[in-house]
Amino acid sequence: MKANIAMCMLAAIAGVFAVSCSGGAEHGGDNVFVLGLDDSFPPMGFRNEKNEIVGYDIDLAREVCRRLGYEFKAQPIDWNAKEMELNTGKIDCIWNGFSLTPERAESMTFTPPYLRNAQVIVVRKDSPLKTLADFSGKRVCTQAGSSGAKAIDDAAEFKSTLKEVVEVRDYLTALMDLESGGVDGVVMDLLVANDNISRSGKPFVILEESLAPEEYAIGFKKGNTELAEKVWNTLLEMAKDGTVSEISRKWFGGADISIIGKEDAE
Repeated sequence: MKANIAMCMLAAIAGVFAVSCSGGAEHGGDNVFVLGLDDSFPPMGFRNEKNEIVGYDIDLAREVCRRLGYEFKAQPIDWNAKEMELNTGKIDCIWNGFSLTPERAESMTFTPPYLRNAQVIVVRKDSPLKTLADFSGKRVCTQAGSSGAKAIDDAAEFKSTLKEVVEVRDYLTALMDLESGGVDGVVMDLLVANDNISRSGKPFVILEESLAPEEYAIGFKKGNTELAEKVWNTLLEMAKDGTVSEISRKWFGGADISIIGKEDAE
């Protein structure tokens, strides 16, 4: 009897361990597709007035999951620790206006790009700063661990002229600092900047001169090509039947700016 009880206890422990180690769709465990995101990054992924996570990337991912038979879960993460969240299996992908860079491509598996973007500088409407050269001796702000931070680092000559680069947790904080006069400009994604200015009505403008062009793609754990290909092939189907265009027009003022399936046409 004691032996049977011991065996049952070991089986139960093993069962708990197996459940706790099962991840999302990539593991074939609980069939949950866990999308990691910064939930303050409109229009890609953010919380609405009902505290629901919504956005362009969220709508795309939900439809992908519906077609693949996965349960969808949006998981807010610390953007500065996004690679760790992915590598430890807490999330299945990073899909939230995630810029494709050579450095990231070495450590993750990516889909092809699905949107084009650029890193730009947002200033107050009454600012005398009109060009990158005007920022000599000024303070700029960006999100820690973001493409904006990398764009500043890569623009070594520009960075060397700055008085200070301030890194904060998210772009909402950065823009509040800009509005209050704490910084002279915010380096951020063009698509996100346009959306924020349009929806908030704040007196901000975007400099015409950008720091760096870039593309958004979906990042998976290095080597997880199977899930990446499933997601991308589903997005291609959605582009072909008009679903991607419909979602794009919803979030980008009636414009279809997606590049999914359009590479050959350019």
